[in-house]
Amino acid sequence: MQKILIANRGEIAVRIVRACRDMEIASVAVYSDCDRAALHVRLADDAVAIGPSPATESYLCVDRIIDAARAAGADAVHPGYGFLAENAQLAAACVDAGLTFIGPRADVIALMGRKTEARRAARDAGLPLVPGTLHALSPSTADEDFLRLAAEAGYPVMVKAVAGGGGKGLRLAMDSTELLSAVHLAQSEAESSFGDGHIYFERWIPRPRHVEVQVLGDRHGTVLPCVERDCSVQRRHQKLVEETPSTAVTPEVRRLLTHAAATLASSVGYTNAGTVEFLLDEDDRFYFLEMNTRLQVEHAVTEMVTGVDLVQWQIRLARGERLTLDPDALLTPRGHAIECRVYAEDPDAGFLPSPGRIQAFDVPDGPGIRNDSGVEAGADIPIYYDSLISKLVAWGSDREQALARMRRALREYTVTGVRTTVPFVRWLLDQPAFVAGRIHAGGLEEVLQGRGERAFASGDSSLEEVALVAAALDLAMRAHAADGDAPSAWASLARREGLRA
Repeated sequence: MQKILIANRGEIAVRIVRACRDMEIASVAVYSDCDRAALHVRLADDAVAIGPSPATESYLCVDRIIDAARAAGADAVHPGYGFLAENAQLAAACVDAGLTFIGPRADVIALMGRKTEARRAARDAGLPLVPGTLHALSPSTADEDFLRLAAEAGYPVMVKAVAGGGGKGLRLAMDSTELLSAVHLAQSEAESSFGDGHIYFERWIPRPRHVEVQVLGDRHGTVLPCVERDCSVQRRHQKLVEETPSTAVTPEVRRLLTHAAATLASSVGYTNAGTVEFLLDEDDRFYFLEMNTRLQVEHAVTEMVTGVDLVQWQIRLARGERLTLDPDALLTPRGHAIECRVYAEDPDAGFLPSPGRIQAFDVPDGPGIRNDSGVEAGADIPIYYDSLISKLVAWGSDREQALARMRRALREYTVTGVRTTVPFVRWLLDQPAFVAGRIHAGGLEEVLQGRGERAFASGDSSLEEVALVAAALDLAMRAHAADGDAPSAWASLARREGLRA
């Protein structure tokens, strides 16, 4: 493997470029029109244009990715996450083109990507399932059949899209009077988002924790699980804060949970890196949720507590190497890690996207701090893609130290030009439910409801506004002193405070 094309953008593309560089492997970036000057493009050894800014005309086009790999002379493709990462067509097209796909086989991606098929595979492997349907329900299913199957699953019931993820095509029906409306809304959203209106039912689990297990599989039959991650802090089913280990998982539950994840991966012949997701109820019972056949956004927290570079191991496994990691070390967390996702969104405006140009970007550092980002000062946050700016990670010898370091890092984190979720995350990390490690998968909504209408940014000075006011004052003082030797506002303040002007 001499040259890897990265079929992605943003922070994950930067992350893969750097892993390639550490392994002395050449990297190739791809870019759409609006990403021509992006950080991942400049850092890679080579770059290929793949089309207009909309993802459907560039990053989501399998043919353009394959053509770019051929044009650049790449011999492997890394899909990152999002876009085509769980697209079986890309994996198959790579094989057909003589390229190594850095991920699982196409048939495994297809199997685990269909939620009902994945549920049946998990059942066959002996994993506990949330009661519900095991087969996809088409849009043409009769209403009386929907009502009957939902009653068999047990109310309240979650209506879920068979394809896709990210909370799209997901609705909750508390009873039969709400079911058909939930079904029709989920079908419509699934069709528009994924081109597939099939759904299925799962019984709703009250106050669950969302925990997941990273697995690694080689081509020689070895599958190793890592210590669990907790992804319960979610807003509208989108993860915002992740940590490892979970405050809700006991050593015995960890043993059973990780064994279940490895068993499922082995049963489907899984290779490379993947993630098995579970719901954990209040009685410490866990249920299979789904499997993501790719690297996760939150993989960094696992790396921080295991010392394993997961991206490098993805490449090594794709080359056919054997897993030589210590299984016990992977399940024994070295300290605690917390990840906060920073988005270009305005939390005081309902978390609406805040596209624009980043004027200043100053990220924290120091012991235990890691920042994975695909932007820099002067970069644009386009309207076409996910608005993630960076993933801020704090590690500590225990959760208390990790949390203290994260709070400090968030105080030092500076972005101007666009609104960000930093004020919201600062607020969240001080909430008693989070400090106690008690937020469940729907708990953030409860915390937000109890907050009222107060602005997240209240008490925070806007650096842009401060800079504008200071500049205006200085200009006014300079104009006032134009005919004399009066000092500027800055010099006057410096002298008064005994500071250097």
